[in-house]
Amino acid sequence: MKDLEHHKVEIADHIATVTVDRPPVNAQNRALREEGIRIFDALGDLDEVRVVILTAAGKYFSAGADIKERQGFAPKPGHYTEHNRLTREYFYAVEDCTKPVIAAINGPAFGAGFALMLACDIMFATEDAYFVMPEIDVGLAGGVKFIQQHFSKSRTNAMYFTGRRFPAAELHRLGVIEAVLPEEDMWREVNAMAAEIAAKSPYTVQRIKKSLSVIGEMPVREAYRYEQTITADLVGSEDAQEAQRAFIEKRKPVFRGR
Repeated sequence: MKDLEHHKVEIADHIATVTVDRPPVNAQNRALREEGIRIFDALGDLDEVRVVILTAAGKYFSAGADIKERQGFAPKPGHYTEHNRLTREYFYAVEDCTKPVIAAINGPAFGAGFALMLACDIMFATEDAYFVMPEIDVGLAGGVKFIQQHFSKSRTNAMYFTGRRFPAAELHRLGVIEAVLPEEDMWREVNAMAAEIAAKSPYTVQRIKKSLSVIGEMPVREAYRYEQTITADLVGSEDAQEAQRAFIEKRKPVFRGR
């Protein structure tokens, strides 16, 4: 991708690696969010991409919202409403991406940075990573729903009322993130999982991701019925037929994404 100011994007072996790169701490301003939305929307449409890795440059994954930018807001009608909409859509661009997104958290994530991680499908972190919801200390509030999807009522409230740091190891203990490892080991695991997913039928992976996104808002019976429609759709796909032929012929399948 060209003309990127706050991100780097590399694509190889059906894996796109998106690196947030806005020194010194990857604080999220308007330009970064607009660019991020554009990137994830584009990656969702690229046939050559089957899985995305989201990480960051430097020692911080993201220090959250750019408070200096907020201080510079012009007092004009609709400005803050527009800002809030953009903030939400940055997270949803990641969550709604048609390809699975793996977070490789290389350091602390504050507020909106924490929410950005939680918008990903699978999460890994380095041993020195920690997470903070500091809104109470800077006169802000937001992102509670993202947190509530992963934590108990008590833990969510503790995060917001205290602004305390929670180490990556605690999130792993709670089952929120997949693994906490030294950086080199984390990247080995992240790359291995990305390669494993990229080797699957892209059509099947994308349909499963869509199903996982939709059923979260459904009662159990309706969710099960919806999943069965996805299964019926997959059975008739070219990739499913190829997978069955490859199994019988004892070879690796060659998927075409349809």
